[in-house]
Amino acid sequence: MERPESFLWMLRASAKMQHDISLILEAKANEAEKSRDWICIHLNHQCYDSHEDQLKKPLEMHESFVELIDGLTKMENALAKNLKVVLNKNEESDDGLGGGLGGLFGGLGDDS
Repeated sequence: MERPESFLWMLRASAKMQHDISLILEAKANEAEKSRDWICIHLNHQCYDSHEDQLKKPLEMHESFVELIDGLTKMENALAKNLKVVLNKNEESDDGLGGGLGGLFGGLGDDS
């Protein structure tokens, strides 16, 4: 497989991953909305023994969402690093057309 084909394969894989991530986020948003609706209807101050317990439960829920967002952010940063490698203009390629996809698309995106 030649270099431009490899880059295109990597870009397609990255696009597929981004699509899958969007599906995950959509499902999590739906889940969060259902949880919010249930919580607003069923949980009130009478459900807890103390004010401290009433504060702990929402904090636990928020913590799980923060962990999810943190994990997705780390994954997105890793994908961005991979794309930077693919699109690196400073890298010299074997055919002398410049690095990254510049030679593949006739220098598209070059600042010169």
